[in-house]
Amino acid sequence: MYVLDTNVLIHDPNALLNFEEHDVIIPMTVLEELDSLKSGKQTVAADCRQAIRNIDKVLGDASPKEIEKGVPIVRGKKAAPLGKLLILMSTEHLDSHSLPEHLNDNKIINTLAALQNRHKSRDIILVSKDINMRLKARGFGVEAQDYHNDQLLDDIDLLPKGYHEFSNSFWDNIEKVETVQREGVTEHILRREGVLAKININEFVLDEQGFVGKAVDLDEERIIIRDLHQHDLMNEEVWGLVPRDIHQAIALNLLLDPDVHMVNLTGSAGSGKTILALAACIEMTVASKLYKRIIATRSTQGLDEDIGFLPGTEAEKMEPWLGAIVDNLEALHEDDENMTASVDYILSKVPLHFKSMNYIRGRSFQHSLIIIDECQNLTPHQIKTIITRAGNGSKVICLGNLAQIDTPYLSALSSGLTYMTERFKGFRHGAHVHLQGVPRSVLAEYAEANL
Repeated sequence: MYVLDTNVLIHDPNALLNFEEHDVIIPMTVLEELDSLKSGKQTVAADCRQAIRNIDKVLGDASPKEIEKGVPIVRGKKAAPLGKLLILMSTEHLDSHSLPEHLNDNKIINTLAALQNRHKSRDIILVSKDINMRLKARGFGVEAQDYHNDQLLDDIDLLPKGYHEFSNSFWDNIEKVETVQREGVTEHILRREGVLAKININEFVLDEQGFVGKAVDLDEERIIIRDLHQHDLMNEEVWGLVPRDIHQAIALNLLLDPDVHMVNLTGSAGSGKTILALAACIEMTVASKLYKRIIATRSTQGLDEDIGFLPGTEAEKMEPWLGAIVDNLEALHEDDENMTASVDYILSKVPLHFKSMNYIRGRSFQHSLIIIDECQNLTPHQIKTIITRAGNGSKVICLGNLAQIDTPYLSALSSGLTYMTERFKGFRHGAHVHLQGVPRSVLAEYAEANL
């Protein structure tokens, strides 16, 4: 029996469908907490309402006695029921061996302890994203676990980087190659075996001899590597910005590629995620006019709260949260004669819109570049909500640093950024690059290494 805490249903409103043949129990206290949080326009409120709808859909017209015994969970119209859903009533605890019930967490733990005494032959497991609640439950004799369903990796080091680096020459690992020229582009057709078996589409091959290749097509037997000239990549100027290393160069290549509709950039502080994305976006809206506007949003702790009713436009209220965008815009024009005038001119000419996440839900952005900053603070459910806002001809750019997660109940493994990177690694129109050390300053480099 898996007992779900409130934060699990907020983290993933579909969580009750992810326990296969096992019974899922939702305490009455959890329903009360969902009810108290369901009102409002915040993301948390929307997730609560979705979780409540899912519970209601499973229970259907079941009678109280049927709910007490457990309602079979049907996941599809033609699928056989698998597992049962139960609503667990809170009970009075006359036993002196119980936690004080002034906290909802304690009520749930006491109820589970009583349930464990009634069903000694079954495993009762509390599932919670709250580490402290799991510790309290274990201390009280109740087994507790984290919610792992949306964790596709066991170790964050297994997350793909978007490129494969080879010592010496990449060609030392290749036995046979067929090289063709197509419209001025050199492509190598190789058998997909050995070191090439793990390469996904839109990933890069780098070696110490200066070879840079990009996987542009593949199937089970072969892979096509496009030969990219390192000199051209390193000298490509985008809105006055020139890449500092090969990783920034391949990131720019993906950002400017019209066939790649989602680019995921990760890396430490100062590695160039935001400035690369902003320069590429301005280039594609002002110079080449491939897109009509830039939508910038950011997830950070407290942002999902209401932006308030005081005077000011949505952009003005979002400006403190999206200061990183303006800072990088200033950095792109720091060599201009009048930087302030240049930035004001760009802001007046570039259709750059700052949007609150609260008002993105339900919208559809056509021919837009959508920059999502601080993506590591999003849950998989939230990031899916934002990405599905992309309409016809739009491109999504996700930026984040998995070492700087500020949202409660999220870890690097359960972050939406990690989930999305792993899920999209074989997507023909998606790509990911992990940027490496190009620190902002000597101070930032020392702090990153020693603090």
